[in-house]
Amino acid sequence: MLAKFIDHIICFFTAFITGVRPQRLPENPMPTVYYANHHSHGDFILVWISLPQNLRLCTRPVAGADYWQQGRIRHFIANAVFNVLLVDRNSENPQQAIETMSNAIRKGENLIIFPEGTRNLGEEPLQPFKSGIYHLAKQQPNIQFVPVWIDNMKQVLPKGAILPIPLMCQARFGDPISLQDGEEKADFIERSRQALLALSPLNKE
Repeated sequence: MLAKFIDHIICFFTAFITGVRPQRLPENPMPTVYYANHHSHGDFILVWISLPQNLRLCTRPVAGADYWQQGRIRHFIANAVFNVLLVDRNSENPQQAIETMSNAIRKGENLIIFPEGTRNLGEEPLQPFKSGIYHLAKQQPNIQFVPVWIDNMKQVLPKGAILPIPLMCQARFGDPISLQDGEEKADFIERSRQALLALSPLNKE
């Protein structure tokens, strides 16, 4: 009960300061991985509240255990409120994170991931993608990947900030892509990256 109440409060507060609302997204029976650019720890919340309620119930953000397991508040928010799928980013076995995500997909859960691997604190619009998105696609060939471009979250909750700054944000959803037969790792990573970059407002000018 408390976790659900806090979920509503966080989502309402985030929607209030950013203007983001749930969007109408096409129904698709395929398991879906939403992948987005990454500037802030609040990014997954923005994607989360942009999803319609029926999709929120079966979608889990993927995040680093090293951050979200620090302190009781973060631990509670990650585990009880948003049901975050925690992965060990410092593991000596990178395949472990892929297995964790694959197991969630097999259970019928959708995921929210950030293929850059870490927050983008530079001036480039998008960092190079890590190879995890390819390995997940390779292990689960029947899933679709939906790019989501997040506008302005870097200004709303910059690194080190405690309180967010009210500013209009937007989550732009693109067309789904999937790994093609025989597609090489570098080609899929670049294609998925370009699909996300295409949603940037800089490419709309």
